[in-house]
Amino acid sequence: MKLTVVGCSGSAPGPRSAASCYLVEHEGFRLLLDLGNGAFGALQGLADPDSIDAVYLSHLHADHCLDVAPFVVWHRYSGRATKKQIPLYAPVAAERRLALAYDAGGEGITDVFDFVPVGPGAFTLGPFEVALARTAHPIECYAIRLTAGGRSMVYTGDTGPSERVVELARGADVLLAEAAHPPGGDLPAGLHLTGREAGEHAAAAGVGRLLLTHIPAWVDEIGQLFAASAVFSETELVRSGATYEI
Repeated sequence: MKLTVVGCSGSAPGPRSAASCYLVEHEGFRLLLDLGNGAFGALQGLADPDSIDAVYLSHLHADHCLDVAPFVVWHRYSGRATKKQIPLYAPVAAERRLALAYDAGGEGITDVFDFVPVGPGAFTLGPFEVALARTAHPIECYAIRLTAGGRSMVYTGDTGPSERVVELARGADVLLAEAAHPPGGDLPAGLHLTGREAGEHAAAAGVGRLLLTHIPAWVDEIGQLFAASAVFSETELVRSGATYEI
């Protein structure tokens, strides 16, 4: 598998990156994990939007899904789309929520996307074997494990400390984990991980490598890296445009 970071800024686009979006490729199949605000612009510099075979949305917060709207605009009006309907895997009610984000009048977007509701469990998506687990987050959100060619990666989406995420990531080659909360202070429970907590999850799951992502522009990313590395040495920060072979 090949992982390309399209956007990695947490909670909102930042000065150096769009919000969450990751391109995973295997055997010519292209899967987008999340499509946060600002990500569609960056995506066009990395891949032809018409080459995307499927989209997976971990949840329906803006920094993970809002650029579905410009994707629809491009698909309908660029003159470059083949008009294929793209499978979009997301929590229940995504179709209505995203149609409203595109047009307050509620115009449907099913000419562009074939909505597939998801929940905990396993299924096949193109060349990938997929497993999902509910995370610790205020709205319905699912971490995803992708397995193909004898390799596996897990993307947390948004989560606070979660045993379900640890179990999903057990033995994975790569854990792409959010680390949005800075250490200390009065932090809301069940929302995000600190850098140290991301490292603890990686260590508990016995993964091969930890990639830290979803760090807001106002949080010290180097501090998050140091905190995670203190408990899990095979840790690095992702960057927009970076690629990883898994």
